[in-house]
Amino acid sequence: MDLNELLQIKEKELAGRKKFTLRCCLAAGCMSSSGQAVKEGLDKAVAELGLTDLVEVRGVGCMKLCCQGPLVQADPDGTLYQRVTPEDAASVVGTLKGGETKVEKGDPNSPFFTKQMSIVLANSGVVDPERIESYIAADGYQALHDVLTELQPKEAVETMVKSGLRGRGGAGFPTGLKWGTVAKSPGAKKYVICNADEGDPGAFMDRSVLESDPHSVLEGMAIAAYAVGADQGFIYIRAEYPLAIQRLQNAIRQAKQLGLLGSGILESPFHFNIDLRIGAGAFVCGEETALMMSVEGRRGTPRPRPPFPAESGLFGCPTLLNNVETFANVPPIYRKGAEWFAGIGTEKSKGTKVFALAGKIKNTGLLEVPMGTPLRQIVEDMGGGAPDGGTIKAVQTGGPSGGCIPSESLDTPVDYDSLGKLGSIMGSGGMIVMDQATNMVDVARFFMEFCMEESCGKCIPCRAGTKQMYHLLTKIVEKRATARDLTTLEELCDMVKHTSLCGLGQTAPNPVVSTLRFFRKEYEALLQPDPFAHYGNGAPK
Repeated sequence: MDLNELLQIKEKELAGRKKFTLRCCLAAGCMSSSGQAVKEGLDKAVAELGLTDLVEVRGVGCMKLCCQGPLVQADPDGTLYQRVTPEDAASVVGTLKGGETKVEKGDPNSPFFTKQMSIVLANSGVVDPERIESYIAADGYQALHDVLTELQPKEAVETMVKSGLRGRGGAGFPTGLKWGTVAKSPGAKKYVICNADEGDPGAFMDRSVLESDPHSVLEGMAIAAYAVGADQGFIYIRAEYPLAIQRLQNAIRQAKQLGLLGSGILESPFHFNIDLRIGAGAFVCGEETALMMSVEGRRGTPRPRPPFPAESGLFGCPTLLNNVETFANVPPIYRKGAEWFAGIGTEKSKGTKVFALAGKIKNTGLLEVPMGTPLRQIVEDMGGGAPDGGTIKAVQTGGPSGGCIPSESLDTPVDYDSLGKLGSIMGSGGMIVMDQATNMVDVARFFMEFCMEESCGKCIPCRAGTKQMYHLLTKIVEKRATARDLTTLEELCDMVKHTSLCGLGQTAPNPVVSTLRFFRKEYEALLQPDPFAHYGNGAPK
């Protein structure tokens, strides 16, 4: 495979496009609502109406507005059909011949769509994730070719540094700095790992990217491997994502067949292979050292650092580890330039961020916005606000490691630093909205129960501390706690945060700390008088 062959595939694919296209969402959300049957109904109707030469029915990935699925969009006029059933298929196809349909129509010009800026999700809902030709027609693998033929590995790293991309897995570590460290680390063998172990409650960003545009992640990993000097990659993905696994396996097979993975990629001296590793669903395996232990076939528990994975990671070799969204950002950066990407977002948070919007909100689904977009614009303009005339009380970002942001802080720009000042984090991109009916103590207990159950148990602060915090929160919810219990809870939060081994334990107190900071009255309203108050600090606990 060389550049001419790549361009021939692109030209052939574009030349074969038909006058009309019906894009049918076949991501997991729509598939769970008979999306596959809708696709089959569209295919059948096209054949029966004799429109095979004029209409292409294309199965695509996530079309973002998940709450209205299954979704079908007609090109070139852009009409969006929502909540489509298999029985509706014939009437939708009939509109292409001037017929009418009673199928509910969405508004592609609503703020939910128009205020998005798609980089990671540019191909989502557009390309067929089952066909590599569809990705190549959208300039797929062009960036990999350009990097292999025009840049030295050191120059590829410098481009990533200039882009300002920070890791989208939660910590926000500068991607270029991580790549540079791995590139400089001595070792004959190096690895690249994609962390697809997305386990936050309410988060489905990485899963959707893998279901919708798997080749963008493969291409991003290949570029990273060239930059750091690796020849083997792994994608660590949880078993609960069978559709993503299936499409990844298919994408890897297709890329190997075309010489875009394997030996002598694009007729260059560069060799790179990617294998999948299926995780059993342990939340702690999202932590990089625990993930690598699991890839090695051992129990997934974190280890102290240093040494850091960039110096001694998988099998003791220098290892680059980024998440799905980070790798999906890579090809556009090398196609359009580091300066282009660095011009999006804020001074310290470049580019866009993908969020999974869920909870008490009208428009649930996927959205991608420039860094620095006000939280209010996301949840009220794009999300449509709380349903049934309710009002938004808080927004929880960052999953179990994040915090709850009150409604009075909705004008906060969404970037790493601004969220950190409010006691929350960007995280991988989960965003759960809560309305006025939500009890914030219950919210804190829910996330603490999750962290308690997902603790690997290796270190005592997390193993015992999360359990004790959960018991205290339960005691408060059941109105059996006193002010001294609240003091103990705060002391435990501080202890667990500063003494736990890994990020799971260190961030587990965040939902409690943030709700205590902004919704303390809800805790205090549940407290009972302390019968031992007159004994002072010597009272039995």
